[in-house]
Amino acid sequence: MLQAIKQLLGIGPKADFKELVKQGAIIVDVRTKGEYSSGAIKGSINIPLDQLSSNLGKLKDKNTPVITCCASGMRSASAKSILKSNGYSQVYNGGGWYGLNRIIN
Repeated sequence: MLQAIKQLLGIGPKADFKELVKQGAIIVDVRTKGEYSSGAIKGSINIPLDQLSSNLGKLKDKNTPVITCCASGMRSASAKSILKSNGYSQVYNGGGWYGLNRIIN
């Protein structure tokens, strides 16, 4: 059951987020601007989930790894699906921004 929930959320097998960042992955935080301003991963870009589809131009290279994050992992899972369906080849759900920050820093 837990594995099914993880797969549904796009959390699946753990990616090496620290290594992905070293290799130039872009971190896209899909929380609202207000949430983002209260704390975020240094170097991440904020594109709220409801604006992601209309802002794909900010993510020019569809082959560059992208790590999505939000508050808990729900919105970042949706963001991953949006990016994958728009041709981005390496998209990873980083889950909650705070936990991801602790992993990569």
